[in-house]
Amino acid sequence: MPGVFQHPAAEVRSDSQARTIVIDGEHAGRRIEKFLRSRLKTVPAGELFRLMRKGHLRVNGKKVQEGYRLAENDKITLPALLAAPGQAPEPDVPEYLVRRLRNTVVHEDQDVLVIDKPAGIAVHQGTDNPAGVIEVFRQLRPELPDLELTHRLDRDTSGLLVLAKTPSMLRYLHELLRDREDEIERHYLALVAGHWKQGIESIHAPLLRRADKVVVDPHGQRAETRVEVRQRVGQRATILDVQLMTGRKHQIRVHLQSQGHPIACDDRYGFAKFNRRVEHLGGRGLFLHATKLVIPKPDGQELVVEAPMPLRWKQLLKAGL
Repeated sequence: MPGVFQHPAAEVRSDSQARTIVIDGEHAGRRIEKFLRSRLKTVPAGELFRLMRKGHLRVNGKKVQEGYRLAENDKITLPALLAAPGQAPEPDVPEYLVRRLRNTVVHEDQDVLVIDKPAGIAVHQGTDNPAGVIEVFRQLRPELPDLELTHRLDRDTSGLLVLAKTPSMLRYLHELLRDREDEIERHYLALVAGHWKQGIESIHAPLLRRADKVVVDPHGQRAETRVEVRQRVGQRATILDVQLMTGRKHQIRVHLQSQGHPIACDDRYGFAKFNRRVEHLGGRGLFLHATKLVIPKPDGQELVVEAPMPLRWKQLLKAGL
């Protein structure tokens, strides 16, 4: 009789029999390929798609296509060659990353972890970094097998980052960001070059990706950013409260640069002379910080989380920018 695999921590024997994964309510609604890639991490995605196309991987005894959404109590039958998939090799998580992130949690409930990410740390593993936030927290919190990033922050952007504990919360937050992003408040602090002009409170400028950067272009995607002056720093700089109304790649950086006020130490869109002055005073890294989130939760409550201005900002202002 085929074995039953109900949890990623369950034991799977290695023999010639097929295995069956029984879907519980938490995973109902997930696309089958996304579910399987999260469970069979050592199996190439192309192989999973091939097995589905050929009918070797079945749901309730039937062939299914990519995009099939799982239902509670669905039974996925894996061929013998996938019966004991094992685990993906553990990423090499440097100890210094664990130390930097261990105490960054600013909110936790049954659905999410919210951290105050330091600047200079990637959110996930990449070609030039062995590990990021998600790999560190999977190591720190092994009791949360479904922990996932719900959104991204650039490596050099600091501040609030939300990790979903369950697939249902991940789906809910992705749906919010995709279809109802006007219901979420996303506030950032930005230290920009120059004296921000009075009267500029909203920036409507479509954005288009080109090669290695994003540009304002009438043929791009709709993008809106709201801006409020938080603090004047003489005539040299301004600290802004920036609210994202849409979430395009590099949106804040490009929108502020388009107004003639790029973010301090932005090596892609910034002013070289201003960046050199900031660095001369000890400033390092992009001065963009995700400072506040207001998220409607499925139960009707609002999750409100804030992260204060980073210490390195205060040190730069004290140095007399």
